[in-house]
Amino acid sequence: MGVYRSSVVPKGVKNGITVQTASPELLDVLDIDISTGVWLTDGMAHYPVAVFGSQAAKSLGVTEPGQHVIVDTSTYVVAGILEPAPLAAEIDSSVLIGDESAEALAGSPVHPTTVYVRADPTRVEQVRGLMARTIQPQSPMNVEVTRPSDALAAKQATDQAFTGLLVGLGGVALLVGGIGVANTMVISVLERRREIGLRRALGATRSHIRQQFLAEALFLSLLGGVAGVLLGTAVTAVFAAARGWPLAVPPVLLGAGLGATLVIGALAGLWPAVRAARIPPTEALQS
Repeated sequence: MGVYRSSVVPKGVKNGITVQTASPELLDVLDIDISTGVWLTDGMAHYPVAVFGSQAAKSLGVTEPGQHVIVDTSTYVVAGILEPAPLAAEIDSSVLIGDESAEALAGSPVHPTTVYVRADPTRVEQVRGLMARTIQPQSPMNVEVTRPSDALAAKQATDQAFTGLLVGLGGVALLVGGIGVANTMVISVLERRREIGLRRALGATRSHIRQQFLAEALFLSLLGGVAGVLLGTAVTAVFAAARGWPLAVPPVLLGAGLGATLVIGALAGLWPAVRAARIPPTEALQS
């Protein structure tokens, strides 16, 4: 079945254009916009009305709704022209008509040959495993389930790369913060040797000294973690507002950030605390 700009075009010159039937939900599933005109509706499916993909419209010189084309041997009215479909490139070179109209042309019932499904990106593999048995329970082996579109695959790869980059940056930030805490506590130990010696002379044990400096390191890390969480949330809120996106900051991530900060702070402050506890009281008082 071919599509021709006029009746004088020789039959068989199809210019790579295919005729397909489409349901009204196709646009939502494939996230395609209408460039001009309108999309097929249930009421229009009975009439000789067609919607052109972007490439098909260019190939036939169709520029606006209301123009007439020949589909097989019948005259059809162009109802609309679609924007390019990144999720299904085959739609760009297709002319889409209603089911009832296609049955009138073919003279027999028309059965769907392709089903487009839009699923949660995190559950694509689960959906693929269920598709064949859902579409044709009696003979699922006759159903071919293709991989996600190139656009979705590229998006998923980009998301994974972006997530890896953020995790790497977060790890570097934690490492830098840990080094900062460790340096601060080492300098604090050096500057407070007389205080350490005085406490030891008054009866403080090494365990008391370790607990004191470790608690100070944890408190310093907690302050930095709270400041980082507040700053990160504020930056996320401003960025989301600028893009018109809803703000979504999972509390679990905030808690995980604070927890990771405290762990790094404890590890970074452990050595300075042990070092402070090992200073002999007499040596500390003489410094």
